[in-house]
Amino acid sequence: MQHFYDGQIRRYITQMVRMLSNFSYKDGQGALVKIPVLYGDLSRQVGSILKDNSELKLLNAPKITIYITTLELDRDRLSDSSFISKVNIRERAYDSTNKEYLNHQGKNYTIERLMPTPYNLSVNADIWTTNTEQKLQILEQILMLFNPSLEIQTTDNYIDWTSLSVVNLENINFSSRSIGSSTEDEIDIATIGFSTPIYISPPSKVKKLGVVHTVITSIFNEQQGNVDLNVTMPELLAFSDSNRFGSDAVARTIIDEDGNSKIVYDDLKGSSPDADASIVTTYNNYDLLVLNNTLKLIDNDNAGTITWDEYIKAYPNLFQSGISQIRLFRNDIGSEVIGTVSINPLDPFSMAVNWDIDTLPSDTIISGPTGDKTKIDYIIDPSKTNPTNLKQAGLRLLLLNSTIGSATNTDGADAWKNSNGTDFVAGVNDIVEWSGTAWSVVFDASQSTTTTYTTNLNTGIQYKYISNEWILSYEGEYPHGSWRIKF
Repeated sequence: MQHFYDGQIRRYITQMVRMLSNFSYKDGQGALVKIPVLYGDLSRQVGSILKDNSELKLLNAPKITIYITTLELDRDRLSDSSFISKVNIRERAYDSTNKEYLNHQGKNYTIERLMPTPYNLSVNADIWTTNTEQKLQILEQILMLFNPSLEIQTTDNYIDWTSLSVVNLENINFSSRSIGSSTEDEIDIATIGFSTPIYISPPSKVKKLGVVHTVITSIFNEQQGNVDLNVTMPELLAFSDSNRFGSDAVARTIIDEDGNSKIVYDDLKGSSPDADASIVTTYNNYDLLVLNNTLKLIDNDNAGTITWDEYIKAYPNLFQSGISQIRLFRNDIGSEVIGTVSINPLDPFSMAVNWDIDTLPSDTIISGPTGDKTKIDYIIDPSKTNPTNLKQAGLRLLLLNSTIGSATNTDGADAWKNSNGTDFVAGVNDIVEWSGTAWSVVFDASQSTTTTYTTNLNTGIQYKYISNEWILSYEGEYPHGSWRIKF
């Protein structure tokens, strides 16, 4: 057996020393003097050193010394020695580089605690005084604490089930002197006897903890393969009938009849290629609707929304408002959009989210006559919106639903003419900019071959141009398996 020493008895003695510390007495001049407390189990050699090898030197007083008198096995408190108590511990993640705790869960452990052995520890406390007044002052301060016991705590370890104990006052010997004895020794000793039930614990076993949130069973899927008698998984895919979906989250921006931009959510769609198969499907196969900074659960099987209470209760004691994260897997950017979520006390069907801007796609730099920019000022229908009141150098507009002028129209709308009276031509989905004297197309949608991102400064919503249309960059409906909450 390897050497093991945890100083358990020593901790009980230390706590009893602290229990008797910080008492004081008032001397003849009215000054308060603290009384030192020592562990007084002295050998003759140490005692001789303290007296400088001389019988003529007196020891200092007043003071308190404590020492162990007995340590006995307590058979009345014996329990099943084979019993093992298991406790699951979850740490908060710690960044050792920046030396700070993070807002998500860190390492997980299982602690296996073996049944400790009970003992009774008896301790005496000797109170050394030079006169009766000293002794009465010290005794009164100590004795008023015991009626007839006092609780102590040996450690602040959360998983130490033996940290709490109690100190019982057993007996008091008021004086070490007797009538008629010699009065040559000026020091008188009063002795208080204490007893405390203690435990001696064997070492605990610490294991890393793995928590299972969702269990996916793969029995049979005729679209993916057959289950052979000698094979415990479907063919073609190991332990899984399909990869996790990644979301395209299609949400288009249109201009309504009043000229205001409006978000239209198409049928949700997802695709399994390039999705991360290591993350399992979502609880109850619910879908997720993302609207700016709001999340809603969608049950498409029953055509309704679900309260977040149901989801949170499915994972008791795991969800932490403001700390738990929502993660949206995006096929188009090949990574996850991340934000911290919190409960909305006014709406059980909605959950608020604070997005991590570092996980959002970066806006595309678009060059124009006034310089490079990544954002637009407004989304408009040019057939319904007069830009005259909006004009200022550097103004950028995204055009939806209608074009501006045409190559065959020699006299277009006056509101869209340049300062020199020439006509301006732009197509649907183009981004245009006013230089101060003329309009120009800074993003030609008809010539775009790559995904372009831009943010509307008027609403703070980010859009992307892909497949000949502008859609929300990450908002929309996410099918089950393309989103998850990390506790």
